[in-house]
Amino acid sequence: MIAGLILAAGESSRMGQDKALLSYRGRTFLETILATLRRTGLSPLVVVLGHHADVIQRAVPLEGCSVVVNREYRLGQTSSLQAGLRALASSEAEGVLMHLVDHPAVTAETIGTLVGAFASSRASVIVPTLGRRRGHPVLFARPLFAELLALDPAQGANTVVRRHQETTRFVPVDDEAILADIDDPESYRRLTS
Repeated sequence: MIAGLILAAGESSRMGQDKALLSYRGRTFLETILATLRRTGLSPLVVVLGHHADVIQRAVPLEGCSVVVNREYRLGQTSSLQAGLRALASSEAEGVLMHLVDHPAVTAETIGTLVGAFASSRASVIVPTLGRRRGHPVLFARPLFAELLALDPAQGANTVVRRHQETTRFVPVDDEAILADIDDPESYRRLTS
């Protein structure tokens, strides 16, 4: 069983509005990602909110998933990852797929490919690639949870990936969305045009 963890706690300062609530194909980014993860059978699903958490919870139907509010979201993405991992402590998940809210167009097929690569290889980390470029989402095996929880909030999860380079599997996918970080109005315009 692989858990799905959506990080949606940031201030979206470059975008100028909450990325979780941006519209993509008739749904919000957050709804789109949740629907994709549900189609792939990931369970449990955890959403980490922070900035404007109340607004997002009122706007997006979050039934069937756990919502964690990271009050320390200003410390950065690692603090949100850690909040989500703590919420998964009692689950029996063998791994967690960390999905950033600013990558809404990643396909269910890509998620399925990553989960399948994990099942067949039991690698510590599964990273999607397109050409020579690494993307998101990233899947971490449960034995790395403690190491991720021990990170200083100023360190990124890629610190752990680098430590486990030998047991990381880079999985080629045909999905440009793994690279499409929708962080500002221009990238959003490209996504929706």
